[in-house]
Amino acid sequence: MAEAKEMAALAAAAADDKKAADVQVVDVTGKSDVCDYLVVCTCANNPQTNAVIDEVEERLRKDLDVKPLSVEGRQGQSWVLLDYGPVVVHVMQPEARDFYRIEKLWAEVPEREAR
Repeated sequence: MAEAKEMAALAAAAADDKKAADVQVVDVTGKSDVCDYLVVCTCANNPQTNAVIDEVEERLRKDLDVKPLSVEGRQGQSWVLLDYGPVVVHVMQPEARDFYRIEKLWAEVPEREAR
Protein backbone atom coordinates (compact mmCIF):
# COMPACT_ATOMS: atom_id res chain seq x y z
CA MET A 1 0.00 0.00 0.00
CA ALA A 2 1.12 3.54 -0.71
CA GLU A 3 2.56 5.65 2.07
CA ALA A 4 0.01 7.83 3.83
CA LYS A 5 1.99 11.02 3.25
CA GLU A 6 2.13 10.35 -0.50
CA MET A 7 -1.60 9.58 -0.57
CA ALA A 8 -2.43 12.80 1.27
CA ALA A 9 -0.22 14.91 -1.01
CA LEU A 10 -1.75 13.36 -4.13
CA ALA A 11 -5.31 13.85 -2.85
CA ALA A 12 -4.54 17.49 -2.03
CA ALA A 13 -3.01 18.05 -5.47
CA ALA A 14 -6.06 16.49 -7.14
CA ALA A 15 -8.40 18.78 -5.19
CA ASP A 16 -6.25 21.77 -6.03
CA ASP A 17 -6.28 20.85 -9.73
CA LYS A 18 -10.08 21.05 -9.66
CA LYS A 19 -9.87 24.49 -8.06
CA ALA A 20 -10.98 23.51 -4.55
CA ALA A 21 -10.36 26.38 -2.13
CA ASP A 22 -8.26 26.38 1.03
CA VAL A 23 -6.81 22.90 0.49
CA GLN A 24 -5.01 21.80 3.64
CA VAL A 25 -3.18 18.68 4.72
CA VAL A 26 -3.10 18.08 8.46
CA ASP A 27 -0.62 15.55 9.83
CA VAL A 28 -2.28 13.81 12.78
CA THR A 29 0.21 10.93 12.94
CA GLY A 30 0.41 9.78 16.54
CA LYS A 31 -2.39 12.16 17.54
CA SER A 32 -5.32 10.21 16.13
CA ASP A 33 -6.29 6.57 16.28
CA VAL A 34 -8.38 7.01 13.14
CA CYS A 35 -5.89 8.16 10.51
CA ASP A 36 -2.48 9.74 9.91
CA TYR A 37 -3.48 12.60 7.61
CA LEU A 38 -6.55 14.72 6.99
CA VAL A 39 -7.04 16.48 3.69
CA VAL A 40 -9.62 19.26 3.94
CA CYS A 41 -10.87 21.43 1.09
CA THR A 42 -13.80 23.67 0.19
CA CYS A 43 -15.94 23.50 -2.94
CA ALA A 44 -18.35 26.23 -3.98
CA ASN A 45 -21.18 24.04 -5.29
CA ASN A 46 -22.34 20.49 -6.08
CA PRO A 47 -20.75 20.25 -9.54
CA GLN A 48 -17.37 21.27 -8.16
CA THR A 49 -17.77 18.89 -5.23
CA ASN A 50 -18.42 16.04 -7.69
CA ALA A 51 -15.44 17.05 -9.81
CA VAL A 52 -13.10 17.10 -6.80
CA ILE A 53 -14.33 13.75 -5.47
CA ASP A 54 -14.01 12.14 -8.89
CA GLU A 55 -10.50 13.57 -9.41
CA VAL A 56 -9.26 12.43 -5.99
CA GLU A 57 -10.64 8.93 -6.52
CA GLU A 58 -9.25 8.71 -10.07
CA ARG A 59 -5.77 9.99 -9.21
CA LEU A 60 -5.35 7.76 -6.16
CA ARG A 61 -6.60 4.74 -8.09
CA LYS A 62 -4.52 5.45 -11.17
CA ASP A 63 -1.28 6.61 -9.53
CA LEU A 64 -1.25 4.56 -6.32
CA ASP A 65 -3.72 1.73 -7.02
CA VAL A 66 -5.85 2.55 -3.96
CA LYS A 67 -9.60 2.91 -3.63
CA PRO A 68 -11.52 4.47 -0.75
CA LEU A 69 -12.68 2.10 1.96
CA SER A 70 -15.88 4.15 2.09
CA VAL A 71 -17.41 7.35 0.78
CA GLU A 72 -19.94 9.13 2.98
CA GLY A 73 -22.23 12.09 2.27
CA ARG A 74 -22.18 12.02 -1.51
CA GLN A 75 -25.97 12.45 -1.66
CA GLY A 76 -26.13 15.58 0.50
CA GLN A 77 -22.81 16.94 -0.74
CA SER A 78 -22.36 19.66 1.86
CA TRP A 79 -19.68 17.42 3.38
CA VAL A 80 -18.29 14.36 1.62
CA LEU A 81 -15.78 12.12 3.36
CA LEU A 82 -13.49 9.74 1.48
CA ASP A 83 -11.89 7.23 3.83
CA TYR A 84 -8.64 5.75 2.58
CA GLY A 85 -7.65 4.29 5.96
CA PRO A 86 -4.53 6.27 6.88
CA VAL A 87 -5.85 9.29 4.93
CA VAL A 88 -9.30 10.84 5.28
CA VAL A 89 -10.34 13.43 2.68
CA HIS A 90 -13.03 15.97 3.63
CA VAL A 91 -14.63 17.79 0.70
CA MET A 92 -16.85 20.48 2.17
CA GLN A 93 -19.01 23.32 0.98
CA PRO A 94 -18.42 26.69 2.68
CA GLU A 95 -21.22 26.49 5.24
CA ALA A 96 -20.13 23.07 6.49
CA ARG A 97 -16.44 24.05 6.53
CA ASP A 98 -17.19 27.21 8.51
CA PHE A 99 -19.44 25.37 10.96
CA TYR A 100 -17.31 22.28 11.69
CA ARG A 101 -13.81 23.80 11.25
CA ILE A 102 -12.20 20.36 11.30
CA GLU A 103 -8.67 21.63 10.85
CA LYS A 104 -9.09 23.88 13.91
CA LEU A 105 -9.69 20.78 16.04
CA TRP A 106 -6.12 19.81 15.20
CA ALA A 107 -4.60 23.29 15.55
CA GLU A 108 -1.70 21.98 17.64
CA VAL A 109 -0.43 19.60 14.98
CA PRO A 110 1.62 20.53 11.87
CA GLU A 111 -0.43 21.90 8.98
CA ARG A 112 0.55 22.86 5.48
CA GLU A 113 -1.23 24.11 2.43
CA ALA A 114 -1.08 21.96 -0.67
CA ARG A 115 -0.01 24.86 -2.89
